[in-house]
Amino acid sequence: MTFEINELIQQISKEKNISQHIVEETIKSAFATAAKKYLGLDKFIDVKINRQTGEIDVALVVDVVEQINEEKAEHEVLLAEAQQIEPDVQIGDRLMREITLDEFGRNIILSIKQMVVQRIRDLERQKVFEDYKDRVGELITGSVQQVDRGIILVNLGRTEAIIPLKEQIRGEKYRQGDTIRAYILEVDEGSSGAQVILSRTHPSFLIKLFELEVPEIYDKIVEIKGVARDPGKRAKIAVYSKDERIDPVGSCVGMKGNRVQAIVRELNNERIDIIHWHENVDVYLRRCFHPSEIKKLFYVGDEKVVVIVRQDDLAQAIGKGGQNVRLASKLIKKQLDVFGGDDFEKMTDDEKDAVLTSGMGASDKEEEIEVVVEDDSTEA
Repeated sequence: MTFEINELIQQISKEKNISQHIVEETIKSAFATAAKKYLGLDKFIDVKINRQTGEIDVALVVDVVEQINEEKAEHEVLLAEAQQIEPDVQIGDRLMREITLDEFGRNIILSIKQMVVQRIRDLERQKVFEDYKDRVGELITGSVQQVDRGIILVNLGRTEAIIPLKEQIRGEKYRQGDTIRAYILEVDEGSSGAQVILSRTHPSFLIKLFELEVPEIYDKIVEIKGVARDPGKRAKIAVYSKDERIDPVGSCVGMKGNRVQAIVRELNNERIDIIHWHENVDVYLRRCFHPSEIKKLFYVGDEKVVVIVRQDDLAQAIGKGGQNVRLASKLIKKQLDVFGGDDFEKMTDDEKDAVLTSGMGASDKEEEIEVVVEDDSTEA
């Protein structure tokens, strides 16, 4: 049996980045499957490929027995079945039945080709999973291949990835061929094969961009303590320096703001507040709300803080649609209720009591803490 097999193996191996040995074994398996179907026997099929001559030898090889041994069932055949293939065969003989290319016929050859294509595709998907499963959490750059029903298909070179609509920054528009950078969110090994899923909205995407632009963060001199995002609109990032001589906020901003502005441009002009993290929550809170002036803080149990700001700063402290307080709450990891100083003073004692005790147990209701803290933050 002659076939242009060597060139085929080399071509598939190169195009799909799969070893030639695996490609060869895949082709052998497809021929064996087709031979079993052709003969109507689920028995051992020996397939040999001569890479030098391009010959493929396919043959049924089984021992003729009186009774099948279940442990050797694939290599044994009963006399009656064997004689349908070779009438003169007897018990104890080894039946070898070669199948030629002409016997297979056009339809079976097409079936073999389809099996090889499908199995190579499965191998390719498995390789994608193996290549990318340990890269979750990394930044990656690709080119936009197409945008289909809101989903961005990204060419990563040897494979493709998708950015679902929910992982895209609202308002961004991409065209075929555009370069795009994203965060590897997950590798989904579904029934149809591995799928690399990217994100531009995940908080860790912002962290990775800062690691890329700020050498002090990459070198772990400056540490990112927390991130909160409203993708494409606004973000807060808290940073801390292990070296007192290094200003963590200044390191992130860069000379004339060049570092943070590079990140802002990457995120479709997402506004970024860079906050100097502090272990004292009072100080940390004030920095989160800068430049709004905090007058008082009331700690309500462990999960809630009531923030009283200067009345004129109330709108700014809350932010459009509650955006600022929502991001600060994510950063602090506490529920934050914000009131203007004048509004709070106008409340009745019962109204104040309801605000300051909501969420507390009876034993905690004497523990509200009222403080005034210092200010230190930077906004990009």
